[in-house]
Amino acid sequence: MSNVNLAIIYYSSTGTNYKLSKWAEEAGKEAGANVKVLKVQELAPQSAIDQNPHWKAHLEATQDVPTVSNDDIEWADAIIFSVPTRFGNMAAQMKQFLDQTGGLWATGKTINKVVSAMSSAQNPHGGQEATILTLYTTMHHWGAIIASPGYTDPVLFAAGGNPYGTSVTVDQDGNIKEDAEGAVKHQAKRTVQIAEWVKKANQ
Repeated sequence: MSNVNLAIIYYSSTGTNYKLSKWAEEAGKEAGANVKVLKVQELAPQSAIDQNPHWKAHLEATQDVPTVSNDDIEWADAIIFSVPTRFGNMAAQMKQFLDQTGGLWATGKTINKVVSAMSSAQNPHGGQEATILTLYTTMHHWGAIIASPGYTDPVLFAAGGNPYGTSVTVDQDGNIKEDAEGAVKHQAKRTVQIAEWVKKANQ
């Protein structure tokens, strides 16, 4: 059984990336990992949140989800990030959290973390791939090991076949258009497996 510590770190305004994170949590536990699902801190003003009933409802529904800290990064052997795209880039909430990991980076505590990422947008070419790749740029600076899904299982094609990480499109009602659950779970199990190899090699 795996003894990998897996942190699933997400930002979600209306629930899509939270749903992806929960699928990843299920698969991580099935793979034997110790799993934490953690949200990044919300930065948007309450006035903006109040104008969107879906945003407000999701924020209230997930108020008990722990907020991630640098201690969680240090604890984790593997990390899966899930974040919506904002103009082809990661949401500011996630970027702010990553910008606060400089102390861990400076002391070598981000080296050899096994990482993978997922994303969402409202249309198929809404910047999902760019968002994932931009997040991976930070991971290169961390000295992390990127566990992209590639084309390692046919289940990925039901979710659109993104080799960098599972990405989805969402309609106006918040429904995920792709059959993405299998792809998310494969990506999570692959991330845990690679983390197992790395952890064993370093013992």
